[in-house]
Amino acid sequence: MDWLALEDFNLVARHGGFGRAARASGRPKATLSRRVAELEASLGLRLFERGARLLQLTEEGRALHQRTGALLTEIEETAADIASGGERPRGRLRISAPLLFSQTAMGKLAAGFALAYPEVRLEVTTDDRQVDMVEEGYDLVIRVNPDPDASLVGRIFLRDRLVIVASPQLQRPVEDGGAVPVVVRSAADRAPAWEMRTADGTARFAVDPVLSLSSMIMVRDAVRMGAGAGRLPVSLVGRDLDAGTLVQWGEVDGPEIALWTLYPSRRLLSARVSAFLAHLKAAFPKGTPDELAAYVAG
Repeated sequence: MDWLALEDFNLVARHGGFGRAARASGRPKATLSRRVAELEASLGLRLFERGARLLQLTEEGRALHQRTGALLTEIEETAADIASGGERPRGRLRISAPLLFSQTAMGKLAAGFALAYPEVRLEVTTDDRQVDMVEEGYDLVIRVNPDPDASLVGRIFLRDRLVIVASPQLQRPVEDGGAVPVVVRSAADRAPAWEMRTADGTARFAVDPVLSLSSMIMVRDAVRMGAGAGRLPVSLVGRDLDAGTLVQWGEVDGPEIALWTLYPSRRLLSARVSAFLAHLKAAFPKGTPDELAAYVAG
């Protein structure tokens, strides 16, 4: 296979057209077109669907781009690092992180990383959905309890747990008592009762969702104001519990809340990704909820 033709193919695929690729690289459009045509001929495959104004990857072209694009980038960076006398983190690092973690900790983490590695251009986007790392060009994603994915490598770097908390002025629930006002994260969370673990065992009480809010931070702020009880991560209310502005009624039964870092298993782990993983480890050496709470409050 002609590696130069493969490189030109990925250049065109990355920029979405011959003209854009030519302008970005300073190479003649005709040369790029010829190289891609030669690669198609050698493979016996059509890699692009060519329209009057639209150029799209075929299914085979998309598969080839996914499997070779990142690898070629890593080879280029490795060669550059060797030529410069060492592998130091540099270049663009794109990370996708969930909303709550981004709002509470990611700004501080990103700033510390940028100061430690000035040659890396860090880009962080906030998204709770399952992003396609290859299609959307992410080097690393952070997710809460992600679904298993054989194409990704992951590790847990933080753990958290949900507790039921309320203002000290809100009366604690009693068995067979009336419904307790609660603040929920979404309108879909309309369970008629909540369960919690306490020192005395398991308790269940009726609830009345008086507020439905779209983020955990909004729920916490409403609970602080006394609007109702809330189910919130320890990391988000740890300081309030220590100060006595909120009290804990009990712990929520359910799966562990685990924050994972994920990256493609088929890709060589770049120096910048390794550096960011080490940066996370240094920030959260134990990975406990209390550690995250202290980091957020610090």
